[in-house]
Amino acid sequence: MENKVDSSPTIIQTDTLAKDGQNKCPKCGATDISLNEQNGKLRCNYCRFEFDSGILSGMVSDISLLEGEVIASGATDILGDTSSIITLKCSSCGAEVVIDTKDVPQARCHWCRNMLSINHQVPNGSVPDVVLPFGIPKEDAKKIIEDFVKKRSFFAHPKFKEEFSVQNIMGVYFPYMLVDCNAHATFSGTGEHLNRVYYRGTGENRKTYYDADLYKIVRDFDVTVCGLSVESSFDKLSHSLENTNNVINAIMPFDIQNCVRFNANYLNGYTSEKRDANIDVLKPLVNSECKDVIRFACNDTIKNYDRGVLWEQEDVAVKGMQWKSAYLPVWLYSYLEVRGEEKILHYVAVNGRTKEVMGSIPIYYSRLFLVSLFIEILGILVVVFIDFEYNWLFLLSGFIFFLFMLTRYRNQNARHHHETETQKEVSNLATKDEFIETRTGLMNARMIGANNEYVSKVEVPSSKDDLNKQF
Repeated sequence: MENKVDSSPTIIQTDTLAKDGQNKCPKCGATDISLNEQNGKLRCNYCRFEFDSGILSGMVSDISLLEGEVIASGATDILGDTSSIITLKCSSCGAEVVIDTKDVPQARCHWCRNMLSINHQVPNGSVPDVVLPFGIPKEDAKKIIEDFVKKRSFFAHPKFKEEFSVQNIMGVYFPYMLVDCNAHATFSGTGEHLNRVYYRGTGENRKTYYDADLYKIVRDFDVTVCGLSVESSFDKLSHSLENTNNVINAIMPFDIQNCVRFNANYLNGYTSEKRDANIDVLKPLVNSECKDVIRFACNDTIKNYDRGVLWEQEDVAVKGMQWKSAYLPVWLYSYLEVRGEEKILHYVAVNGRTKEVMGSIPIYYSRLFLVSLFIEILGILVVVFIDFEYNWLFLLSGFIFFLFMLTRYRNQNARHHHETETQKEVSNLATKDEFIETRTGLMNARMIGANNEYVSKVEVPSSKDDLNKQF
């Protein structure tokens, strides 16, 4: 993916209207403000007036016109020597109030009881450009998590079932980067179109054959990628067997078009994590995922090649890229499973906007092994006493059941399908399809080497220490 953007980015200051101190209700002037989870609006707890902080201004809205690299100020590099301790002066009584932005962006004045907030962006990753408010009430999230766990109770570990309680769920704002990309792409390769399927032989010697037309194809187009979302904390970027945070990634996408300008009141009553990964760390991942999105966008132009396409050349020239930092809402239940010296942190996560849920449940392996063994024995008996063409599959029944349940309970491979779920638009499409030959007697159901549905995988550092080791 060739990046042709200007090496010196344009920084858009997104907190120019922000004021530290008292965030007052625009109707009555009270500072006791909280989020109404039913509609995602701020609500004055005194006069009950509801309002929002407005949309973010100053950024490029028409991505097809995006040129160079544009970075919102909340997405700029974090300064390592910046303190998380901020002192605010109360405008009502003059008292000084200390806020530790590592934990919360707000504190109550100990003299006049007014709520004080930090809204100006400090270079430590604690204040993003935009926030997507919670739109799912806690009671709804409790029910969703409870139902998810209930459907997996049979093989759940007894200790987990004993200790599980939906009262322990928390609303968390996680840090993300929202990335827009304007690019030009040229893909060239070969594709196969199926003509017919037929069979030769009988019984165990029966085989399936395919005839297909082979074409040389070229696709040249402009493309925009809007709102690609990537985690911007090292902890969530790192997926391992000891930490099931991949399920947090799997509950995307969010309806990021409803993001509003950051206001600390949206965080009142919730916890949040600071961003600790800079753009340079995230760029390899973003470039790779953008190319995946573009590759799958191109699939809409090659539907005739139903056996697949082998792209031999994929040229993507980036004309412009735009970065914004965001807080996105997640209802989260966590459980630490301890098995001897092994510890696994399990999560069940609910998208705070769409109700999408994903999770990992501690497994009672003794029961799962016994049930899988019982099913395997039944499968062997079927093979012994029943004779049909595919009875050998029953020899694998116990293993298949075990793997199915392991997948259902742990969801180790669950992820956000960025390649299909990210908004994109193709324009100025130019196509070239040139017939090469007809292939007969093919034995593979899909074109050999087809890569038009390939999704790349990029390893990112799991911590700042790992990042430092690379340099």
